[in-house]
Amino acid sequence: MTDYHISVGQDLIPELLTSQGGLAKLVESVLNQVLEAQATESLGAGRYERNEERAGYRNGYRARQLYTRVGPVTLQVPQTRDGSFSTDIFKRYQRSEQAFVLALMEMVVNGVSTRKVTHITEELCGVSFSKSTVSQLCTGLDARIGAFNERRLDGVNYRFVIVDAMFIKSRDGDRVVSRAALSISGIREDGYREILGLKIGDTESFATWDETLRWLKERGLKGVVYVISDQHAGLVEAIRKHFQGATWQRCQVHLMRNILGHCSLRYRKEVAEQVKLIL
Repeated sequence: MTDYHISVGQDLIPELLTSQGGLAKLVESVLNQVLEAQATESLGAGRYERNEERAGYRNGYRARQLYTRVGPVTLQVPQTRDGSFSTDIFKRYQRSEQAFVLALMEMVVNGVSTRKVTHITEELCGVSFSKSTVSQLCTGLDARIGAFNERRLDGVNYRFVIVDAMFIKSRDGDRVVSRAALSISGIREDGYREILGLKIGDTESFATWDETLRWLKERGLKGVVYVISDQHAGLVEAIRKHFQGATWQRCQVHLMRNILGHCSLRYRKEVAEQVKLIL
C-alpha cells in the first residue's frame, strides 16, 4: 500500500476549529493532496520535475464535486496529455454513493415523504435532493424490484414453500391505507431460503391466492413437497389445488399466537411451554 505524506496548512486550522464547514475543507485538502501524489506516482515525476523516467506530462486540472457525509467538497483532478491517469477515489465514492442512495430509497419505502427526505439529506450532508430526484430514484428501485419479482424459477427445486402475509402501510393517492403484502418463500435442496415472490392482495380471498400460486408456477416453480401457511380457508384451498400431493402444515407461529390470544396474560408463559411440548 502506498504511503502519502499529507500536510495541513496553517490557514486551514482556524477554519477547522471555528467554521461549520471546516471538516469538509479538511477532507477536501486531504483528498486533493492524495490526487496530486497519485498523479506524481503515475507519471514518475512531480510538477515541473524533469527526469528521464517520466512516463507522461500533465495537462491541467478538472474540477469535480463530491457530496460526502461532511458536506460537498471540490476536488482538482490532475489531467494528463494522453489521458492515462486514473484514481480509485471515485470508485470508492461510488460505493458510498450507492449506499447513500439505497438509504434514501429505504426511507421512502418505509413511508417517509419525498419532502422529508430532501430535508433529511440537507441536514445530514449539506446537499438537498429535489423531490423529483428522489422520485426518480424510487422509479429505478421499482424496476429492480419488478425484475427480481418476475425472475424465472426454473432449474431449482424448492421442496419446501412458506406462504405468509403481513399488513403494511401503503400510500394511495393522498391517503395512507393498510394493505396485505403476500410473501412466498422457498427452501432449496441445499437449505438456502429465497423470496420467490411478493404481491399485494386480499389474504382471505381464494381468488387472490389462486392467482398468486398460478403466477409462481408459470414462472417455473416445481418440485414442491411441503407447504406451510396460516389456516385461511381460501389459502388452504388454493394450496391444495396447485400443489396436489404436497403435505400442508399449519404455521406453528400463527397457531401459537392464536392459542395465546385466548389466554390471560398471567398464564401465557406456562401455556406456551406446554404447547411447545405438543408441537
